[in-house]
Amino acid sequence: MATHFIADLHLQGDDDVNAHRLAAYLAGPARAADALYVLGDLFDVWIGDDGSLPRHRATLAAFAELTAAGVPAAFMRGNRDFAVGAAFAEATGLRILDDPTVVDLYGTPTLLTHGDGLCTDDHAHQAFRAKYNDPAWRARMLRIPLWLRRLIAVRARRRSAAGKARKAARIMDVNADAVVEAMRRRRVARLIHGHTHRPASHHVDLDGDAGARHVIADWRADQAEVLTVDARGVHRHSLLDAEHARRPADARG
Repeated sequence: MATHFIADLHLQGDDDVNAHRLAAYLAGPARAADALYVLGDLFDVWIGDDGSLPRHRATLAAFAELTAAGVPAAFMRGNRDFAVGAAFAEATGLRILDDPTVVDLYGTPTLLTHGDGLCTDDHAHQAFRAKYNDPAWRARMLRIPLWLRRLIAVRARRRSAAGKARKAARIMDVNADAVVEAMRRRRVARLIHGHTHRPASHHVDLDGDAGARHVIADWRADQAEVLTVDARGVHRHSLLDAEHARRPADARG
């Protein structure tokens, strides 16, 4: 048995190829998990439960079936889906986690975070993050009419894409000092996060003690991965291997 982690699927709707992959995973491998954690940006944009629930009903139902089957599951808001609310939690059975959160994984305290809070060199994003983490700001945004929220979301995505094109890659990655400070403050030697789309495992020097930072893979057309943790350590599993194995032999090329 193991605890599973996913992040950064950026689902755009129930017809998204990764929505189908997620549904297959939730109906299959996830049923054997001790627990499932979704660490943000499950959706490409979430304009509020009232506006976004209808676009993702099949995905929400797949999560509801998982939690109804007895698998504990939790969701941490990311910078794309910070407006997820109580109706989402009720529809899925997912518990909403604070960012960051420390959990005990088989005897090892582990810090979980979406990850954008560690990208402290990206000052523009940190200014936006300060807004979306403010409950009063989120409440004001959710009072805006749906049609205007949709327009704001489209324009925000365009600005974000343009901004990324201008930024140096290092600015959009985590800051090493911010990582060490976050782990020291919470007295943990293991950190798991998403957001950066740079799946890898890194050594972290914690005043001479060994720590580790594990970055969850984002899902793309050619990449869909689950990070798992058990008593032996941290592992990565590609869902595309199983997907390929299910195809008819004459369709594999």
